[in-house]
Amino acid sequence: MSYEFSFEKLIVWQKAKDLAVQLYRETQDFPKAEQFGLTSQIRRAGVSIPSNLAEGSARQTAKDKAHFSTMAFGSLSEITNHIIIAKELELLKEENYIRLRQEIAEVSRLLTAYRNSQLR
Repeated sequence: MSYEFSFEKLIVWQKAKDLAVQLYRETQDFPKAEQFGLTSQIRRAGVSIPSNLAEGSARQTAKDKAHFSTMAFGSLSEITNHIIIAKELELLKEENYIRLRQEIAEVSRLLTAYRNSQLR
C-alpha cells in the first residue's frame, strides 16, 4: 500500500468521507432541474467536511487545526439544512432522510470530540 496520511487514520474523517459518498449516491436520482441547485449544494457541503479535516491535519497549531474542524462542522450543519429541504420537497424518501440524519449525528459527535481534543 502507498503512503497513508495521518487524516486517513482518523475515524471522524473516515465517517465524514463515507457520508460524502452516501450523499452523492442519494442525490444521483434528484431531478435534472436540481443539478445546479440542491444536488450541487449537498454534494459540495458533503465533500467539504472530510476536505477540511484533511487540510486541518496538515496545520501546525492546535488553534489552526480546530479552525478547520469548525469549518467542517459548519458544512455538516449546511447538509442538515439541505436534506430537510430535500425531504420537504419529496426528493428524499423518509427512510433515506432518517438514515442520513443518523449518519450526520454520528459525524457530529465525532467531530465535536475531535475539535475538543484539539483545543485541550
